[in-house]
Amino acid sequence: MKSKAAVLYEIHEPLRVVNLEMDDPKEGEVRVRIGAAGICLSDHHIMEGTGSTLRPVVLGHEGAGTVEEVGLGVSSVKVGDRCILSFVTNCGHCSTCRSGSPQLCLTNRLTGGRQFDGTTRLTDGEGQSVFQLSKIGVFSERSVVPARACYPVVGDVPMDVLALIGCCVTTGVGAVINNPFMRPGATIAVFGAGGVGTNVVQGARLMNAAKVIAVDLNQEKLDFVKRFGATDLVNASEVDPVAAVKELSGGGVDFAFEVFGSGQTVAQCVEVLRPNGVAVVVGLAPEADRSSLEVTTLVRNQKILMGSYYGSASPHETFARILDFYQRGLIDVQGQITRRYPLEQVNEAYDDLIAGKPGRGVLIPNG
Repeated sequence: MKSKAAVLYEIHEPLRVVNLEMDDPKEGEVRVRIGAAGICLSDHHIMEGTGSTLRPVVLGHEGAGTVEEVGLGVSSVKVGDRCILSFVTNCGHCSTCRSGSPQLCLTNRLTGGRQFDGTTRLTDGEGQSVFQLSKIGVFSERSVVPARACYPVVGDVPMDVLALIGCCVTTGVGAVINNPFMRPGATIAVFGAGGVGTNVVQGARLMNAAKVIAVDLNQEKLDFVKRFGATDLVNASEVDPVAAVKELSGGGVDFAFEVFGSGQTVAQCVEVLRPNGVAVVVGLAPEADRSSLEVTTLVRNQKILMGSYYGSASPHETFARILDFYQRGLIDVQGQITRRYPLEQVNEAYDDLIAGKPGRGVLIPNG
């Protein structure tokens, strides 16, 4: 079968939209017709070489679609199921899976852009094997993915909403509601008002935060995130963000979430904490980035610095909770989507993202 897809062949080059030959799903796999795919900064890190993966590769890790074919032994989904696709497919057998952190599956990391059997399902016109980012590669009309990646959804939730739940909503909301230290009524700062930051703000609202301070360099993004529950805005291009957050919070916040993705903002998150405060790093910085911290303050003020990956819990369990929040009107996902593109405009979509346009862009590969 042929499938049109956006492929990264070399860093610092535009994605190429090409026709690929797609193999049938093998045991434990399914073929999905992609309904929508989110435009996320994590893919851009790979395009720029500040994040690593094997190439050539079909990018896109935030998506949803409809099952068209199932491989041998698949019973968790069936043809016709509408599914959110998890960008971490857990093996269920490694130490992190067995200890209750399937979002950190070691086997998934080891196999990377290959399927779990170590092989690929895509070939280009030159006969070259093509990898799939996170085993799903959703910048494509169709994708062969592990059945374990598929979370079936009952009802008529729009595909673009399901796609965003596949990454930015789960990563942001989950980082708050699944945090073991979180409590209602906390004061919270969010450094980064992009797609994930917007959902950290929504998670803070779900936890009845007393104050939610959004920090960014882009005023348009700050104004946008205010719609989703930010109580205060700090434009870091105009004021010292650490001083501003401390002033707004009466000396420091209980929680600071780093969603921008840089070593500098990690250090700022630690600085704005009050004693016993928790800094949570959610954003993916360039792989070579480092942070400089005042170490003594961590001890004397018992501050906690921790990471949060993909919502800090099982993606499928968090999908279920977020779908419930969405269907009850407790969070807004549709309102985050401000731009839609056909597959052929994937590079324009990234131009808009890097230009700082607020809200989320979504590809409609079969639109």
